Amino acid sequence: MLNEFVRIVEVGARDGLQNEKAIIPAATKVAFIDRLSASGLGAIETTSFVSPKWVPQLADAAEVYAGISRRPGTRYPVLVPNEQGMQRALAAGVTEVAVFSAASETFSRKNTNASIAESLARFEPVMALAIEHKIAVRGYVSCVLGCPYEGDIAVDAVVRVAKALHAMGCYEVSLGDTIGVGTPVRARRMLEAVATEVPIEALAAHFHDTYGQALANLLACIEAGVRTVDASVAGLGGCPYAKGATGNVATEDVTFMVHGLGFDTGVDLSKLVDAGRYICEAVGREPGSRLGRLDGDTINRWQAVNKPLGPR
Repeated sequence: MLNEFVRIVEVGARDGLQNEKAIIPAATKVAFIDRLSASGLGAIETTSFVSPKWVPQLADAAEVYAGISRRPGTRYPVLVPNEQGMQRALAAGVTEVAVFSAASETFSRKNTNASIAESLARFEPVMALAIEHKIAVRGYVSCVLGCPYEGDIAVDAVVRVAKALHAMGCYEVSLGDTIGVGTPVRARRMLEAVATEVPIEALAAHFHDTYGQALANLLACIEAGVRTVDASVAGLGGCPYAKGATGNVATEDVTFMVHGLGFDTGVDLSKLVDAGRYICEAVGREPGSRLGRLDGDTINRWQAVNKPLGPR
């Protein structure tokens, strides 16, 4: 039996940077993504073709996407909110997109100015274009374990939205704890409920670390069978529509844990840490990852020890 693989979807270049107030030059974003590619990541969410009016930080989406060096074997999805965004993405030559909805009606309206049903309806022309142009589509569900406006979210609501995204053609649905209030037992129960309607192989876990639970939540989901996890290098990120939400779980820390569990990721930790430090220096902050605060010799020593353990 071959060693099992956990696919890490790096969201730092989009989810991680979208909330930065100071505009980051396109050239810096391109250099950041190229460093992420060099680390061996299999998927890097590159940017979002949203309206520049709503997210000025990502107004350079086409320029960034055109400027990156594509590593063979790495996928470079982009986020699209609607048909207009999809048309812009197609013009840029994308090969994979992601669409997003929420399990909370209030959050959906705050985030997209549409109800859940309306947001899903907006994706119908996106899916039609995706089929026509042979574009892979990934789906996101926000607020799967709590909402900043509604509080607790019923698991049934998460199941309905995830099922709808999968049914309309999303090859994978990422379940996002947008405000980071989940705990391992709740995360696993939510995942197992969704897995009754969507195959576990088509589910991914996406946790923010507001309450320090993200790694534990990911572990619970991996133990339940998830093999795709989202993360943001250096713990960058946050949500402009979720007050108090901190960044995503740090990719460096996730990779270290996953390797220690005996899984392969294809990721070189030293190069990943380098990418995190590069972008943190560019935006003027300290890395939010534990590994990002360690020296290179320490990382290399423990990377050699804490490596995939072979057949499970």
